Amino acid sequence: MKKFYVMCVIGVMILIGSFCRKAEEFSDDLHDLRLSGGAATTFLSNSKAFGDPISGMSTYDGFVHSVGDGIFSQVFVSAPAPHFPGLGPIYNNVSCVSCHHNDGKGTPTLGLVESSLLARISVPGIASDGGAVPAPGFGLQLQDKSLTGIPEVKINVSYTEIPFTFPDGETASLRKPVYAISSSYKPLPAGYMISVRLAPPIFGLGLLELIPESTILSYADSSDLNGDGISGKPNYVYNPEDKKRALGRFGLKANTPSIRIQVASAFQQDMGLTSSIFAAESSWGQPQYDDRTDDPEISDSLLNATVFYARTLAVPARRNVHDSVSLRGERIFRQINCGSCHLPDVRTGVDVRLPMLSHQLIHPYTDLLLHDMGDGLADGRPDYQATGNEWRTMPLWGIGLFQKTNGTAYYLHDGRARTMTEAILWHGGESKKSRDLFIQLSKTDRDALLTFLQSL
Repeated sequence: MKKFYVMCVIGVMILIGSFCRKAEEFSDDLHDLRLSGGAATTFLSNSKAFGDPISGMSTYDGFVHSVGDGIFSQVFVSAPAPHFPGLGPIYNNVSCVSCHHNDGKGTPTLGLVESSLLARISVPGIASDGGAVPAPGFGLQLQDKSLTGIPEVKINVSYTEIPFTFPDGETASLRKPVYAISSSYKPLPAGYMISVRLAPPIFGLGLLELIPESTILSYADSSDLNGDGISGKPNYVYNPEDKKRALGRFGLKANTPSIRIQVASAFQQDMGLTSSIFAAESSWGQPQYDDRTDDPEISDSLLNATVFYARTLAVPARRNVHDSVSLRGERIFRQINCGSCHLPDVRTGVDVRLPMLSHQLIHPYTDLLLHDMGDGLADGRPDYQATGNEWRTMPLWGIGLFQKTNGTAYYLHDGRARTMTEAILWHGGESKKSRDLFIQLSKTDRDALLTFLQSL
């Protein structure tokens, strides 16, 4: 019995000692290539792949995530109402999920209920916060729906097909959008600029928010000192919550500094829901204004839950990592220099609150910087330090699942591209050299590159 007792004590001491040992960093050589989001990776690959929570959350965090999930899916209604009032009086959609279908990309079908397109607007100049100047009577975003029967505008889109032929005879077609504004409730101001945007996926945002600012800045080369034709630059924007200048990470032009600001802005601009961050209705000063005294219309607790939901969505795993065709496509991806903007590997900073996001080796395929994408993709509308030709590098993780999550895949900032080939062919500016190298590839190599992208 005494011997048994001694052995138990020794065993406990060994166990305690193992807990007290300094943690050993996981070797990158042993890294599982499937783990696009590190410990925040999900192995779902169906239509719900973008909506899976990160694993390892506490019971309380799981509860907050589920509350945020409910708000993200909730249809809001006009006030007064016993539940979820505050919609409008002018708005673009009735819920978050109505634009971010299955937590993924939207559908570019202007005028229809399921449409996820919206249009930013501004007039020439620089606002006091360093950003775009709101258009008088319209603000910074056009709302095409209204509870009062007076939407700001109606926006129509038509497409022109531009045929393209590869040197080996394979053909493709590029869909060029033309946007037209009609039924404006008042004349649009002189010199107005619009930029049409498609709702992007929302998974993996917590990881992107944790990438150290110093890491992102280390990728910048605004003067192209290394002569590779790539001159990414950061966008510094105004944070309305702490009233300070901050690095932009989110939004298609990197014009938003944090998930919290992104969510609060979407509530206000897309649905007309005021919060403690954006306490004024988007219709303030316009004839659609409702004069109600119910602001803020969404509480901090529900706003915070929605932010937490967006922060804790897992990244879908890369698939077919040992497939020979996919691996060949990955080599081609690097050889034609796609990885100069779509950087494959980065490590997040430390977050003691959510260790599943902390110090993770992730593969988002973005540098979060602005790049000149050429005249073909230009919207002509500056946004803080982003010019009318510049866009933030879109993360490529999950791109191979767009078809499953959205029913039909759409690519680029306004959803004009229906295939990955079409999206690549639209690349210009800093990416023109890589596009031209893609065009010169054999069909076998082009298909291998697309197979690689489908694995992400």
